[in-house]
Amino acid sequence: MHTRAQRTLARERDLEGVGLHTGVQARLRLKPSDPGAGIVFRRTDLPGKPEVPGRIDYMFNLPRRSSLRNGAAQVDTVEHLLASLAAFQIDNVVCELSGPEVPGMDGSSRPFVDAIRDAGVREQKELVEVHTLRDSFHVNGNNHAIVALPREEGLRLTYTLGFERPRPVHQTCTFDLTEEGFCEQISPARTFVTSEEIEKLREAGLGQGATEENTLVIGPEAEADGRKLRFPDEYVRHKVLDLVGDLRLLGRPLHAHVVAHRTGHEANRALVEKIALEMHRREEVGQIRRGSGFDIREIMRVLPHRYPMLLVDRVIEVDGFKRAVGIKNVSINEPFFSGHYPDTPIMPGVLTLEALAQLAGLLLLRKLEYQGKVAVFLGMDRVRLRHAVMPGDQIRLLVETLHLGRRGGKVRARATVRDTLVAEAEMKFMLVDSPSNVEDHDL
Repeated sequence: MHTRAQRTLARERDLEGVGLHTGVQARLRLKPSDPGAGIVFRRTDLPGKPEVPGRIDYMFNLPRRSSLRNGAAQVDTVEHLLASLAAFQIDNVVCELSGPEVPGMDGSSRPFVDAIRDAGVREQKELVEVHTLRDSFHVNGNNHAIVALPREEGLRLTYTLGFERPRPVHQTCTFDLTEEGFCEQISPARTFVTSEEIEKLREAGLGQGATEENTLVIGPEAEADGRKLRFPDEYVRHKVLDLVGDLRLLGRPLHAHVVAHRTGHEANRALVEKIALEMHRREEVGQIRRGSGFDIREIMRVLPHRYPMLLVDRVIEVDGFKRAVGIKNVSINEPFFSGHYPDTPIMPGVLTLEALAQLAGLLLLRKLEYQGKVAVFLGMDRVRLRHAVMPGDQIRLLVETLHLGRRGGKVRARATVRDTLVAEAEMKFMLVDSPSNVEDHDL
């Protein structure tokens, strides 16, 4: 197991600029943060200053940039800043933002690198575990592919760029991620478009903040384009920059060799999601072996549910009041399979959501001030039932706290079977006094 000391900024630093896609002026303040806090974006322009964690769980698919969303709060084009933080191995930082999009600056990561250098980096006492791949993962498309291969030390990236219009461009770059190498060889590379894409992007409402100073335009004349470049292969270096930023959404340092061919943010993030699922599974195995979490007896001491409505078999991870991971083993002997459906047994999707809600109740009810309380379910938003759950499946349940107050809470919940997302939702709860004769509660 590889570990290193966690890191944060030594001082605060401010940047200001226009978003590449929205064209909205925004101020970005980078602030030191506590160990274990991770990278967090805080929208200071929205009521309550909501926060959006910089992790793959909060990914929001938009074309041509990496975006994150937590409830109503959204942050666009985070990849250039995340790449700079990854290069300096910064684990914990608050990124306060006064608008919907991280400033595009000059279209590269160099302004963020300069700000981090000026702020300085401070090591923290707590350790972070580096995720070292044991298996290979790949994502394929019609004209793109990306694969992550096991590697014992460091992060190596190989990117191949290729297209024919408006003129042939074929570039390849292999880069081992280090602070000095990124700062000098990758961070100055700017974003680019082809001359044929400009009108389509404008029609789609994108590139509102793009200018000749922050966006390279690949035209039909190679000589004219070449005079503007910081590197002869600046285009492919910028794709490496984007890939470093997207991989940082894993939320942890990564040892691997990632090989990409003509990928964009969507394929990059799909790869990160696969790696994240494998990372969580490995953590679960280790935690079960150590006997951590709650077994069924401890669960029954907290939750009022009993057969046939107790749908959490074990809690294998609890991180304070922020996060909990549990499992539900689905047996053919479940009573609902006799009617849903006799010839094709499928677990009702509402029961998968119920299992997630029960895990959320376990997380919320752990807080001392909530003893003697019951978490009453109020509602769900952004509900998606994505895949059938069958007898023999083991459901991995994950809930993360979005808000926790004296009267209630809100969580983000996801259920997966192996590598497949089967259900997700945002759930709201109210905390009420538990009546002494309670027999069942709807969580």
